Amino acid sequence: MTTSIRPIRIGRIDFTNVWPLFYYFPFAAFGSQVEVLQQVPTGLNRAMAAGQIDIGPISSYAYGENVSEYMLFPDISVSAYGAVHSILLFHRKPLEALGGATIALPTTSATSVNLLKIILAKFYRVQPEYVYETPNLDTMMTKADAALLIGDHAIRANWEDRGYMITDLGAEWNKWTGHWMSFAVCAIRKAVIEEQPELIKRIYDGFIESKRKSLTDMTLLIEDAQVELGGEAAYWQSYFSKLSYDFGPQQWAGLKQYFEYAAELDFLKHEVPLHIWNDNSVAQVTE
Repeated sequence: MTTSIRPIRIGRIDFTNVWPLFYYFPFAAFGSQVEVLQQVPTGLNRAMAAGQIDIGPISSYAYGENVSEYMLFPDISVSAYGAVHSILLFHRKPLEALGGATIALPTTSATSVNLLKIILAKFYRVQPEYVYETPNLDTMMTKADAALLIGDHAIRANWEDRGYMITDLGAEWNKWTGHWMSFAVCAIRKAVIEEQPELIKRIYDGFIESKRKSLTDMTLLIEDAQVELGGEAAYWQSYFSKLSYDFGPQQWAGLKQYFEYAAELDFLKHEVPLHIWNDNSVAQVTE
């Protein structure tokens, strides 16, 4: 094995939806071989693209933008078959009436922003005006007719009834396509796989074990979520149970459909094959 002159840098998103991947990750077992850098999703996307982070749960859309540089861990994602409960559009008018309306988008996501654009353009045939704002619902809705929130911002806003219509983008995607939606995938820079394949395998195993332990007994996970964000234990039990952290053929099919629509609408300029890592460091390319 080639010895690296620096640790492998793992990017971490602090949204609760990725907690199971990190909650029991054995960081101590790696010592100085890994370094953890915390980012919001868009920051992590940029850092991965710039080579400042080697592995991380990036926005699925960011994988599509940089597909030539990345591979994807199998069995690791943040996905949903239907409602995701933390990717929410708050709006005053029905979706079909949002043509020409102003929609405020968060600065924290790429996958969800483009999923909203796909849903409105492809399925509702409407073209709003999009503006970017800090993810605060009250501020966003003073400037817009609708606002998209993701992650913990969406969860908190959904607990307070402000009288808006609320559309769950995971449910909307599933209604129109019948597919899963993978909001985040775990990407690895190809160059790092070539440098340290054995360490990459150990990191992958660490994520898989953390996922298994987190979802087998959610007690501590739920307690920490209540401390950090509030809410009832039953809410968090349902939330973590309805999310899927798997990434196999069913999730691949949904993500490929998403990338096909993104290319069709000219959000992406190229086709996006899914390069799936395996422990022989040989890519599987899904057709």
